Amino acid sequence: MTIHSSHPFAAADPDPARRFRGRVGGAVTLWTSGGEADRAGLTVTSLLVALGPEPAILGLIDPDSDLLEVLRDTGRGVVQLLSWADRQLAEAFAGTAPAPGGPFRQAEFVATPDGPRLATARTWAGVRLVDERVIGWSVEVTALIERVEVGEDEAGDDPLLHRRGRFHRA
Repeated sequence: MTIHSSHPFAAADPDPARRFRGRVGGAVTLWTSGGEADRAGLTVTSLLVALGPEPAILGLIDPDSDLLEVLRDTGRGVVQLLSWADRQLAEAFAGTAPAPGGPFRQAEFVATPDGPRLATARTWAGVRLVDERVIGWSVEVTALIERVEVGEDEAGDDPLLHRRGRFHRA
């Protein structure tokens, strides 16, 4: 066995744009869509909230994700902020942690007209898909915010942040 100081899975020639993106970081959200029989979800950190007469959320979604397909079919979704306590759920929906029975079996979800909402999510938005375009290796979706619930922050309930491949507290 050889022990060395470099990371065993580091790319020989790392992509500088990817490294820059990793340092930007951001709040971790869970996007969900669909009904009981066809629901899908995905952990998303690359997003922006645009204010105005028709507030919207712009998110970068994996083009191969089940979420994008269901979001296109239904035209509706739920975007919920995750907290530090939700980090295992975030991993399950990102496909980076085991989720026996699927990620929706890892927590309680409530059916809404927009899709499944994490029962413990205090801050969330019901959205309607209005546009999309391919950008880089993602699909940028524009979703109008039609309903929003902003819950009270509680002591010890830190927002879940993601930076440089790891979860962090605010």
